[in-house]
Amino acid sequence: MASAVDGLKQRFMDVSKPDADGIYRHGRDKRKQRTDIAMASLRGLWKEAVESVPFDVPEHGVGLAAVGSLARGQIGPSSDIDVVLMVEPHTLKDDQLNELANKLWYPLWDSGLDLDHAVRTRQQCESVTDHDLPAAMGWLFVQPVAGDTELIEKTAKSILERWRKAARKRLQELLDSASSRLEEFGRLPYLNQPDIKEARGGLRDTVLVSALAASWLADRPHGSYDEAVERLLDVRDCLHVVAGKETNLLLPAYQPKVAAMLGLADPTLPEGEREADAVEGLQTLLATLGRRIAFSLDSTASHARHTLTHEKPRFAFFQMFQPRAGGKREAPTFKTIAPGVVEHEQEVALAVGVEPSEDATLPLRVGVAAAEYGLPINPSTLLNLKHCPVTDKSWDHETRELFIRFLATGQALPPVWEELDFVDLPGRWMPEWLGVRNRPSASAAHRYTIDRHMIEVVSRLGREAPSGMRYDDTQYATLLLAGLLHDIGKRPGVRDHAAEGARHVPVILGRMGFDQRVVKRATLLVREHLTLSQFATGKDPEDPAVGRELAGRVEHDPVLLDMLFDLTRADGSSLGATSGEAITKQYGWSRWREATVHMMYQAAREAMED
Repeated sequence: MASAVDGLKQRFMDVSKPDADGIYRHGRDKRKQRTDIAMASLRGLWKEAVESVPFDVPEHGVGLAAVGSLARGQIGPSSDIDVVLMVEPHTLKDDQLNELANKLWYPLWDSGLDLDHAVRTRQQCESVTDHDLPAAMGWLFVQPVAGDTELIEKTAKSILERWRKAARKRLQELLDSASSRLEEFGRLPYLNQPDIKEARGGLRDTVLVSALAASWLADRPHGSYDEAVERLLDVRDCLHVVAGKETNLLLPAYQPKVAAMLGLADPTLPEGEREADAVEGLQTLLATLGRRIAFSLDSTASHARHTLTHEKPRFAFFQMFQPRAGGKREAPTFKTIAPGVVEHEQEVALAVGVEPSEDATLPLRVGVAAAEYGLPINPSTLLNLKHCPVTDKSWDHETRELFIRFLATGQALPPVWEELDFVDLPGRWMPEWLGVRNRPSASAAHRYTIDRHMIEVVSRLGREAPSGMRYDDTQYATLLLAGLLHDIGKRPGVRDHAAEGARHVPVILGRMGFDQRVVKRATLLVREHLTLSQFATGKDPEDPAVGRELAGRVEHDPVLLDMLFDLTRADGSSLGATSGEAITKQYGWSRWREATVHMMYQAAREAMED
């Protein structure tokens, strides 16, 4: 028997086709068309279900509601349908309610789309959303479909009011959920195979921004933020069309076709080169969109936190009788953590009177303070840092020391570097950085983009050498700089990125003013950063000639050999996925790999001793 929702997925696909030239245009209009089709089909389905059950369905007390992407008007070509059958207690008997629900759910399952459904009373909806954060955010955007629309509207209004009343208590829960996703899915701008929904800067973050705005704790951004959201939805739509199913994981197999559908393929380039160029363009687009959305979430959350802080009185009752307070609120407190840099309400901010346009060193002081204290940079402060007169020639002894101190902050480095990268500071310190920024790696073993991979490597470099010695300040600075630049040669058309990188290193570090011994050693490490791993997999460590050859590659210098081992280990351990992830399942630093590399390291040390 025909149903109003028959072939709904195919109908979605029909209105989602790209133009004759293969480009997907007018994504917002296509999303509206899909929403209109879905809502009309669901209303038709409701009518069919009501007419086909052997009992009367009352006009009041039962209705069908749309939630999720459908309610927001953002439904994709293969998105699932999120619906809730609302019912007042005792409106229908349990078996009647069951039969009505089956008349709705089974045709939807047969339509080709996934279905997320529930049957709830108003009280159950309120209870679920009070305790389930995803459910609460879903019910902030509700559209009545059919039946008792007044019941649905009253329930949605009640849940929104409860959300606003509880938002001050639930703010931290919401922010914690964003942090958990960040740990699991990473950041959209820096992933080779991102989940464009769950990664930081993805579509899930846009829902959080709207939820924060709905709480009335902070307004959400507009303008460029809205444009970024719509463009990321275009990426999601193209991914659905290419994959032919609901997925948010932008796998390498989909990327060339998605990039071409978005208009990123240059038709003047030869086949093969065209696809690679389009994928790089896609990665750059995702980085731009992800940064904008992530910054908007951080900014909105920061404003919400400040709202809560400023709502709290800064004085106790007894202070009204103290002459010092004068019965007034005390001034906000600022803790100085670096020259011109303060901690304010658990964020790094600029001290009063600091003029960014006159201080080229300020971004590094802010970065070091944020990393060492484990604090985020205030969004307004971050934007102010754009006005600092930073150039690739504004280096002196102080900035070099701060730069090394920043690189030495370990696991705190990547998130702070990303914040500064949002306002384009790394590219102003080192113009060569822009050549690898947001570039995907050609190797499937790489989880991250080239720039993020290099920062990951730096964050894994410590002072303890494999020989048991401890690097001195100069040696450690050399190792950190080599880690930062080891893949700087991964540019389009380059076959030997290690040799290409070694060509750039003296220019970059020389311009920064580092000592020639540091420059020379860092250049050697970048040139040879693949050598130890290649020797370990292709040569015999028992052959004395092999040990001598490897020792010669590091100029028979035991410290350089130690550095090369540490760089190899950091490079390998930052590749691919961890054991709990299903991204590549290619591990760069297993126990076997470490054992083989260490045997080669030992062979070189013995050759040096002989």
